[in-house]
Amino acid sequence: MYRLWLIFAQTATIAVACLFVVSTFRPEWLPGRAPAATVSETAPITVASATRGSTANSYNDAVQKATPSVVNIFTSKEIRTPRHPLLNDPVFRRFFGDQPEEAQRAASLGSGVIVSNSGYIITNSHVVEAADEIEVALADGKKLLAKVVGNDPDTDIAVLRVNAENLPAIVFGSSDALRIGDVVLAIGNPFGVGQTVTHGIVSALGRTGLGINTFENFIQTDAPINPGNSGGALVDASGNLIGINTAIFSRSGGSMGIGFAIPVSTAKMVLEQIVKTGSVTRGWIGVEVQEITAPVAESFRLGSTKGALIAGVLRGGPADKAGVKPGDVLVEIDGKPVADPTAMLNLVAALAPGSAARAKLKRQGSDVEADITVGRRPKPQARAE
Repeated sequence: MYRLWLIFAQTATIAVACLFVVSTFRPEWLPGRAPAATVSETAPITVASATRGSTANSYNDAVQKATPSVVNIFTSKEIRTPRHPLLNDPVFRRFFGDQPEEAQRAASLGSGVIVSNSGYIITNSHVVEAADEIEVALADGKKLLAKVVGNDPDTDIAVLRVNAENLPAIVFGSSDALRIGDVVLAIGNPFGVGQTVTHGIVSALGRTGLGINTFENFIQTDAPINPGNSGGALVDASGNLIGINTAIFSRSGGSMGIGFAIPVSTAKMVLEQIVKTGSVTRGWIGVEVQEITAPVAESFRLGSTKGALIAGVLRGGPADKAGVKPGDVLVEIDGKPVADPTAMLNLVAALAPGSAARAKLKRQGSDVEADITVGRRPKPQARAE
């Protein structure tokens, strides 16, 4: 009996050992067990085809349309270092001779936009002011010397011309049709790294009172604009020009998401006048105005803050000759309402010099009218060197 039990135990042990070996190394031999899945080394891999991005996620078509018209502008100016006073002493000059003034060239950079295939280029006035030499680098790398046709510091627009034909002129869009939230692209040469495209939206329209230009009506955008972008193109999602990049709000010198561009409608007006006459002519009536605050409106019993308070009248100027007095409130000119001093400045500037304009004013609670013969706005004084 003992012998039979020993044979059974040995047989069971061997059977369990065999089952363990088979289940470990050949599980497919066991009934009810599916073979383990294996990965073939030659299994095909699916790769996305290199196709063009759709217009829903790419602005490449707009970029390809606009970038050939955007140029890099390099300016230089000779700066002479005054001689030391000792060099003017005859005794000193006797031993050392005449020493010439030291001269060096200061270089700066910016951007511009080709607006005519015959060679006209728009940029910012501050990019080329006082430059002795202006060089324009086209998108294809070709470099050309440029001359200033005219500039308008009041809007910070300058028009250049290069001696070339069949240039890729940009397509003008409509800045008047812009809406807050519209997608825009800024193209220029930031920090001199080369042509660069940045992307953003229209953050605000009609920005004024920034103290950047005399006439302000800026497009505000969060498309990154940095030093060197000045004079470059702000285009819509179709690649059409809607503005000229001109300034940034920054505490560090770099983009902080607040940039400003001159509307293309303003740039086009300046361009046409400069090409035609070499300068920009604006109306002028010879008054100094200030904003009407709520306390001022209450003091003058106006009932509204709309209008422009006449703070000063130039003696012998157009307004003075028409009887306008300090303390008057200008509420309408030539049939158009005056909302604030900025609106008044723009309305007067649009009047033709020599024309007659009827101004409606409030004076000590009474309505007064004055017929003003519009003068020509004096040119702004040149900046001190």
